[in-house]
Amino acid sequence: MTEIASPHIANPRIIVLGVQPTTPPFRIVEIDGEVVGEARAVTDVLEAAAAFGITVHDLDDPDVVRWVGGDKFTWTRH
Repeated sequence: MTEIASPHIANPRIIVLGVQPTTPPFRIVEIDGEVVGEARAVTDVLEAAAAFGITVHDLDDPDVVRWVGGDKFTWTRH
């Protein structure tokens, strides 16, 4: 049986991983499958995107950004 990729699964260029338990906490940012840096706030994500020529109009659009382990408001471990 052949699996067919669902057209409803977003494959965004930007992925923001879960909060790392450090002081201060941060989230790893990947762009196009490559780790590009750490983010301590949503502005860091936007700056990383801009550095790669990506303009983000909607941080809640799953076709643009995938938030892993929380959303754009999650910057500390729960």
